[in-house]
Amino acid sequence: MGAAGSKLEKALGDQFPEGERYFGLENFGNTCYCNSVLQALYFCVPFREQLLEYYSNYKNGADAEENLLICLADLFTQFKFCREDDAFLFLANVIDVLISSQKKKTGVIAPKRFVQRLKKQNELFRSYMHQDAHEFLNFLLNELVDILEKEAPTAKNEAETSPPEKVANGPKNPQANGVQKEPLVTWVHKNFQGILTNETRCLRCETVTARDETFFDLSLDIEQNSSITSCLKNFSSTETLNAEDKFFCDKCCSLQEAQKRMKIKKPPHILVIHLKRFKYIEQLGRYKKLSYRVVFPLELKLSNTVEDADSEYSLFAVVVHVGSGPNHGHYVSLVKSHNHWLFFDDENVEMIDESAVQTFFGSAQEYSSNTDHGYILFYESLGANKNC
Repeated sequence: MGAAGSKLEKALGDQFPEGERYFGLENFGNTCYCNSVLQALYFCVPFREQLLEYYSNYKNGADAEENLLICLADLFTQFKFCREDDAFLFLANVIDVLISSQKKKTGVIAPKRFVQRLKKQNELFRSYMHQDAHEFLNFLLNELVDILEKEAPTAKNEAETSPPEKVANGPKNPQANGVQKEPLVTWVHKNFQGILTNETRCLRCETVTARDETFFDLSLDIEQNSSITSCLKNFSSTETLNAEDKFFCDKCCSLQEAQKRMKIKKPPHILVIHLKRFKYIEQLGRYKKLSYRVVFPLELKLSNTVEDADSEYSLFAVVVHVGSGPNHGHYVSLVKSHNHWLFFDDENVEMIDESAVQTFFGSAQEYSSNTDHGYILFYESLGANKNC
């Protein structure tokens, strides 16, 4: 990315953010799904800083077994300090050693070790077929949580004494011997975890049954010529349970008609929204990509779904699927960094105008030459006191 890198530096000029680096990622055949998500995560500054802090404090390196968390932290350190992959995986005090020695602001990094570890860890990503960026993001975040939980030497004691927060991807743990044991809350949870509450109201006795579950991202059904706001409203719309779908009411001790709705009880610091662009069509017997135009704003309010009406978010990254079908195509990402929007396409990085973001909303017509559609959206809470 020599010419492209110098072009980016020239475009930013004196406005090039001090201490920031903009690097492309080499594509190993079909790893654009991985590259696009990694760029979005790197420019989520709270996540990046906590990952690098974890790495700088990582002890007993010589005896440690390599895992996906270490490989990701190593890759992010390369981003920040521009070092080659094999130079320093387990060096003590790695950040202190490198912090004053790097001048390069742009270039290309080969995330070879990370991709190798990913494929070793999960056979889903071993083939050279087109992969799903959302599946990768989901796997990665949950894998990082698993590693952090296993590493915590006092996880059990902390879990029993910690405040009542919940772990990601499911309802809270069942009681053991009558005592509620809360799982360890990691820095991954603190960035990405939110809580949904599933409310069901019996239409006979009016009793409301609520069940909480946690999430790392929201997957939203989409419609043509819609918006994220309308998709969120549909997500939280009331559904009537009747006929064969009646609800068993514990108070009535029988099946009853009921109304059900899902609300966001606790919004996360980083709100990740997955647009369900790939839908199974029974008539076709296969999945089809929905190229629908879905407007996603730069500033998002969650007042229609959250009890706290002041929940406001700012868009800082978009993973874009390029292509007309689910089984082929390409992924790129748009990232906001220091009030500049950047376009990452594997090795290539270029500056774009903020107005260009709207060209990735989707197609207003079913058949269009535009196949570049926003797929995963990353929003930061304006009340989180963190700047992505």
